[in-house]
Amino acid sequence: MKKSDKIKVGISVGDLNGIGIEIILKSFEDNRMLDFCTPVIFASSKAVSFHKKALKINTNIHGIDSLSKIIPQKLNLLNVWKELVDLELGKPSALSGKYALKSLEKATEALKKGEIDILVTAPIDKNNIQSEEFSFKGHTEYLESNLEGEALMILCSGDLRVGLITGHVPVSQVAELISEELITKKVDIMYKSLVEDFNISKPRIAVLGLNPHCGDQGVIGREDDDVVRPVLEKIQKKGQLVYGPYAADSFFGNGTYKSFDGILAMYHDQGLAPFKTIAFGKGVNFTAGLEKIRTSPDHGTAYEIAGKGSADFGSFKEAIFMGIKLFKARNEYHQLVSDKLKIHKDKKKQYSR
Repeated sequence: MKKSDKIKVGISVGDLNGIGIEIILKSFEDNRMLDFCTPVIFASSKAVSFHKKALKINTNIHGIDSLSKIIPQKLNLLNVWKELVDLELGKPSALSGKYALKSLEKATEALKKGEIDILVTAPIDKNNIQSEEFSFKGHTEYLESNLEGEALMILCSGDLRVGLITGHVPVSQVAELISEELITKKVDIMYKSLVEDFNISKPRIAVLGLNPHCGDQGVIGREDDDVVRPVLEKIQKKGQLVYGPYAADSFFGNGTYKSFDGILAMYHDQGLAPFKTIAFGKGVNFTAGLEKIRTSPDHGTAYEIAGKGSADFGSFKEAIFMGIKLFKARNEYHQLVSDKLKIHKDKKKQYSR
């Protein structure tokens, strides 16, 4: 791959007092990473230099003031702000949340304009980032409001892909949100993503039940029999290989998940607790369904270890690689579809003569 053809990976730094900048610097400490992409950090040289000094990390940074000055084979850093920010690693603050948003806003703007190809986000603090400009429950909801498409959070590790029918909502609200419309929409997004982003021509999707033992024929709730099962039967009639509902308590433990390309859980912890038990530290959060590719590590700000130099960067590095892979796969799929349409049109013209 030519240097100029390398995928531009935009990186938002997350909370400045968390481990975000540490895992970014560690990921690119090995210069061989620059053979795979051209990275651009959205932050400030002063903030990143503070972390480098505090953590004794020697990763080289190339500061730029314009995205037109990106240089391949360098870890580029776009100076989104120039003022000095008081940082106290390990302690959340309104200030660290404010600058996390500045980084995310600028990176998202560049993503929309096509100035970067994919976005990899370091962890934010969902509490201190809240403001008049950010009233979202997380990255997923923010990006959905700024990009075209409808989002689906999918946690990925190897062949394990777990999506959520409901995301960042209180457990007390989950049952009332489960509907034929929502389940159908989330299945369609996952199915489309598995085909276009993961190159799986006939994906198999499992849907977990809402209630313990899928309600035990109504003894522990009627939602699985009255809502979930009928809608899955309708979806199957469309030709999609979607199965369930499966009892969530045994689905992962007995290995059933290995028979599927994608799994949809009814709520956040139903899907993410087993996923992180199986793949924590290696998993990637992928926002499917949007016009652009965004990935992130499968963990949070980890304030308790921020500034100690002990943060594991494995998940963040995987997020970079997966973002690159997804970008290529989606482009290849769209090119293949375009070529097939062109061939079909050419044949149609030929036979109409």
